Amino acid sequence: MAFIRKKRREQQLQLYSKERFSLLLLNLEEYYFEQHTANHIQNKGGQYERKIRGSLKICSKSVIFEPDVISQPIIKIPLRDCIKIGKHGENGSNRHFAKAKSGEISLIFSQVYFIKEHNIVAPYKIERGKMEYVFELDVSGKVEDVVETLLQLHRASCLDKLGDQTAMITAILQSRLARTSFDKNRFQSVSEKLHMECKAEMVTPLVTNPGHVCITDTNLYFQPLNGYPKPVVQITLQDVRRIYKRRHGLMPLGLEVFCTEDDLCSDIYLKFYEPQDRDDLYFYIATYLEHHVAERTAESYTLQWQRGHLSNYQYLLHLNNLADRSCNDLSQYPVFPWIINDYCSTELDLSNPGTFRDLSRPVGALNKERLERLLTRYQEMPEPKFMYGSHYSSPGYVLFYLVRIAPEYMLCLQNGRFDNADRMFNSIAETWKNCLDGATDFKELIPEFYGDDVSFLVNSLKLDLGKRQGGQMVDDVELPPWARSPEDFLQKSKDALESNYVSEHLHEWIDLIFGYKQKGSDAVEAHNVFHPLTYEGGVDLNSIEDPDEKVAMLTQILEFGQTPKQLFVTPHPRRITPKLKTVTQACSPDDPTADSPGEESFEDLTEESKSLAWNNITKLQLQEQYKIHKEAVTGIAVSCNGSSVFTTSQDSTLKMFSKESKMLQRSISFSNMALSSCLLLPGDATVISSSWDNNVYFYSIAFARRQDTLMGHDDAVSKICWHDNRLYSASWDSTVKVWSGVPAEMTCTRRQQFDMLAELEHDVSVDTISLNAASTLLVSGTKEGTVNIWDLTTATILHQIPCHSGTVCDTAFSPDSRHVLSTGEDGCLNVIDVQTGMLISSLTSDETQRCFIWDGNSVLSGSQSGELLVWDLLGGKISERIQGHAGAVTCIWMNEQCSSIITGGEDRQIMFWKLQY
Repeated sequence: MAFIRKKRREQQLQLYSKERFSLLLLNLEEYYFEQHTANHIQNKGGQYERKIRGSLKICSKSVIFEPDVISQPIIKIPLRDCIKIGKHGENGSNRHFAKAKSGEISLIFSQVYFIKEHNIVAPYKIERGKMEYVFELDVSGKVEDVVETLLQLHRASCLDKLGDQTAMITAILQSRLARTSFDKNRFQSVSEKLHMECKAEMVTPLVTNPGHVCITDTNLYFQPLNGYPKPVVQITLQDVRRIYKRRHGLMPLGLEVFCTEDDLCSDIYLKFYEPQDRDDLYFYIATYLEHHVAERTAESYTLQWQRGHLSNYQYLLHLNNLADRSCNDLSQYPVFPWIINDYCSTELDLSNPGTFRDLSRPVGALNKERLERLLTRYQEMPEPKFMYGSHYSSPGYVLFYLVRIAPEYMLCLQNGRFDNADRMFNSIAETWKNCLDGATDFKELIPEFYGDDVSFLVNSLKLDLGKRQGGQMVDDVELPPWARSPEDFLQKSKDALESNYVSEHLHEWIDLIFGYKQKGSDAVEAHNVFHPLTYEGGVDLNSIEDPDEKVAMLTQILEFGQTPKQLFVTPHPRRITPKLKTVTQACSPDDPTADSPGEESFEDLTEESKSLAWNNITKLQLQEQYKIHKEAVTGIAVSCNGSSVFTTSQDSTLKMFSKESKMLQRSISFSNMALSSCLLLPGDATVISSSWDNNVYFYSIAFARRQDTLMGHDDAVSKICWHDNRLYSASWDSTVKVWSGVPAEMTCTRRQQFDMLAELEHDVSVDTISLNAASTLLVSGTKEGTVNIWDLTTATILHQIPCHSGTVCDTAFSPDSRHVLSTGEDGCLNVIDVQTGMLISSLTSDETQRCFIWDGNSVLSGSQSGELLVWDLLGGKISERIQGHAGAVTCIWMNEQCSSIITGGEDRQIMFWKLQY
């Protein structure tokens, strides 16, 4: 996984440089300022004086000496434990600290750490008692400056209040940054143009490294103040694929840059001192990237995941990324769910629901007895209340899992120690049992459990992690009986994550971690309430004036763990899982998208021609075009055999055009007002037209006359639909009406009777409607930009989504009835999940899209300028622009086989299109 790859990169870099030192040897929130080549003089003045060559590193809270010989330990002397700092031999002075004038620095202290002796990663060895170490610098002229720096940092370390310590060290750091600037000689080219330079820190797990950021017209640079791990980090802007603004320490100061599409491991994570600097740099990078989508929304990934174009694993990675989770920040490390509930069986049965954890409950609510105890305490607790005293993700929990691959991180976090052997990550089954039964253990998993790298499960570094009470040494992680090897364990874990059961229930866990059950009354009801400080916005650090309180608060927040940024405020839609039968069932209010007998499901399409047609939709070619109206075309209907094309227009006429003879055969006028749409009834005997004169007209093709008139509305009829002897009419009178009626041709009477079955009331005029395939759902779009989804079996509204800033131009269900697409005057294409009413994707064009057809993944839309646009909804982009009409495209029709397309426009023309295979 990302953390493991990052760790290996660091190990390779250290191997290449033959350097054992790393910033992880520093304390948390400590800075590494400078280094000097030096000798550690042992037994100074004695008979056996010995010099050990190495590097002396000056840090904000310690002095570290790294010997060149790896058999010698790294020496770390905390400045707070220093008794005297100065020139060796000036002990006769009455001053508490003497200034050095030679090339030797003397440190007298009470405690020292020995680290990585023989280059072995192990708990730090501590020696206590009064000692003196002497270091001889190669450049004696530097000694006085080094001692002055050490004395200044020592004063900061000895301040009583932690807030005062932090403030003084920060002032020293800022002074150093202010006296330096980015070295322009590091530019890749002399022709580079500087856009911006500012101070920042490069963030890696548990560490921040101060320096200078510089951006030019071609590159992004970071130059560490201390030159570590290399003099400059350079990223070519044309390689950047994604950038994200981050909150770091609950402040809007972070920026993460990725040069890959799907990796969770970024190329650089920067923390700025001012939000404006962060925002300016973000703007420069985003502006440079011509085809770059700076921040994709969670909803856009939801659509891809729902339709099976993203795995459960990939989707969770994207959600973590969007929720500020980063492998560079252990307090916000990516969180993944426990999936499997069975760690005892010899075989793992993924077809048995009992094998899986209940994903609708947080870990703390999985054990009923423990939950009852927690709820009792919760009820008795004063405000602010919380159910769980620890979090599901924190730096300690992440390193609990990763200690075998990242032992130095654990030593850094725990002041040079590993955890007690019995509390280590010893067994998968033990860890799961403790998460179920433990009084304070509610942790989830990390992505590594569903990756490909087994190294976090194996003690390949042969670390001495201690001995358990039973006498056995802590070694490899004990696997469940059903796993034959670490590789087998990961493979079966991945299989479980991608199983049908998890695909059908993962949205429930997403609701808890990233969604609407994360906060508020829904979180209380779901038993999902953590300490207030773990939530975004839980505390305003800028409002805390006491520096001690502020530092303590930030430390608590960073070490305790943080809840991800909330991505969804409504229930998350479930995934579309493949069905064994090619059926769809009638929708109900409880399950409006369930499949019903007798309807072929979109996922199980057997008509390869449809898939082939949509795969080639960008290859549309114009065959013929005819100007048959005097004003804009408003509707198109075609006979089953494709020979006759019926069109309506704002010129108030219904026209019948013969595709075979290429001639206009009939022109019918019902009134002097515009006709808004038309359709053909089954059997091709009757055409229905809607009109702005408030009426719906029935025209008999065989008898060439108006058969009937339905005077059903108080304002213009904007759109009509027909299914199973029912007429659906939308009007500017703010209603959609459902009528029952049998065409006159099918009865013995000349006129037919219409009975209104339902009236769907809206607040404003309705401009468009559409039915799903089974005619159990209706979607309407209004003048004020609201999309409404109705359950026709009960005539009740399921969802009301205000998703456009102007009139909704067109709406349609996907073939599987799980999504609705709408276009509006605002140029947006919005995809809505039918089950939850959630807006899961929104694409924007620079002009209104008046009409469209779609297959659930791709869209062919007609634009205001007359172009036909092909949209890749899953990729979030326009795939093709096809020149069409001289004015707006107003209507579009496609045959059932998806092989023939007809468009109508404001230029009064109808155009016939063919797909080129």
